[in-house]
Amino acid sequence: MQQILIKVAAFVMAAALLAGCATKERLLMPTPTLYASPGGPPVYAAAPGKRLDPNVDLLFITDREPEKDSVSGLPFGGQRGKQIIFGSVQVRMVPDITWESLVRQSQLRDRTVAVDLELGPVKSLGEFPREPYQVTRVASGDAFRDSAQMEQHEAAKQQLRSEVQRRLAESPRKEVLLYVHGFNETFASAAFTTAELCHFLGREQICAFFTWPSSSTGNFLTSYTSTTESATYSVDHLKKAIRMIAQTPGVERIQILAHSRGTALTLDAVQQLFLEAIAAGRDPVDVYKIDNVVLLSPDVDVDIAAQKITSWVSDPDLVSVWPTGRLPRSISGRLSIYSSPTDRALLVSRILFRSRYRVGSLTAKDVKPWAQEYLSRAGKVDLITYEGKRTDLFGHSYFTSNPEVSSDLIQMIRYGTRLGEPGRELIKTGPVTWEFPPEP
Repeated sequence: MQQILIKVAAFVMAAALLAGCATKERLLMPTPTLYASPGGPPVYAAAPGKRLDPNVDLLFITDREPEKDSVSGLPFGGQRGKQIIFGSVQVRMVPDITWESLVRQSQLRDRTVAVDLELGPVKSLGEFPREPYQVTRVASGDAFRDSAQMEQHEAAKQQLRSEVQRRLAESPRKEVLLYVHGFNETFASAAFTTAELCHFLGREQICAFFTWPSSSTGNFLTSYTSTTESATYSVDHLKKAIRMIAQTPGVERIQILAHSRGTALTLDAVQQLFLEAIAAGRDPVDVYKIDNVVLLSPDVDVDIAAQKITSWVSDPDLVSVWPTGRLPRSISGRLSIYSSPTDRALLVSRILFRSRYRVGSLTAKDVKPWAQEYLSRAGKVDLITYEGKRTDLFGHSYFTSNPEVSSDLIQMIRYGTRLGEPGRELIKTGPVTWEFPPEP
């Protein structure tokens, strides 16, 4: 126990030093293995003309409070905003690099030219009314939403959908990749991660991120506590964002990738959306068009995560549309969980929450045989464990810092490759558990 506390103290000190470093630059993630391997697929086989720009244009949706004259120079800070704002942000590839050179460097295991990411122009395109929405009460005693704010809401919703449709017209794949970040992230760092994922996914779909008021300043422990509650605060906003995107004409699929504490936020939002659809007698997959949900280093207690995933299965009184007991169809793809027992960040979380198991630290042996069998019968769930060396400071961002892991993620999202198929030749350790082969 003493050794664990020493490790925790060391981590807290390091995190305290890192907190508040709202950097506006970062090195592009390493080239995923599938692209760097001999005979591997090209990152870009045939890109439309407008995509021959090294810079990445992203759609952002946020409930962060806008910043004015901020020390960080970022347009949105770590305070909770009272409304949803959306817009576009450009992530630049620097120093100035041609498209041909960027494509070449994106296929190399060892790059000959350093490629950095830099935050470019940020443009707000619309905002929803401030919350809570105003109400009026009539003589009968009934309450109504304020008509002026309803008009503003509908106008903002149409602006968001129009922007999604504009981007769809330029995208080979009529789908939206939505990234939800975790703790100690700024607007810039969330944009960088989305941009590099988008880049190595071939820039084929709309790339968007939901950025919530995750604390990145001050004392580590108080920041983590406030961030935990801010994730809860943002559930309704993420839920609305997913619903509006899914109901935009032309959107065929949504891929949701969530990291760290953002997985708790995502599970809550998706659970509420599913319950909405089920209570209305509809299959969630038809309403929200979610393909894959990917939980990366999830900072969630295992019992809470299990409840979020299966709650509607254990509530047959929720709806009577399926009298034969058929379960509603939730997603068309997979619920994929990437975990690592060497994740230092989750060690701290486990102690702070007094949680025996964090989902992002699970291995096959931590999932009881009955649970494996249950999840196997339910289907669509995979636990993928990485136990290799740390490729980032805390071993918490291996989905971008480790080329083997990022390669597996790309095979799933871009190529639809199933576990066990060529390209995703992981070791099966149980009915729903897999692990990466030992490193040479």
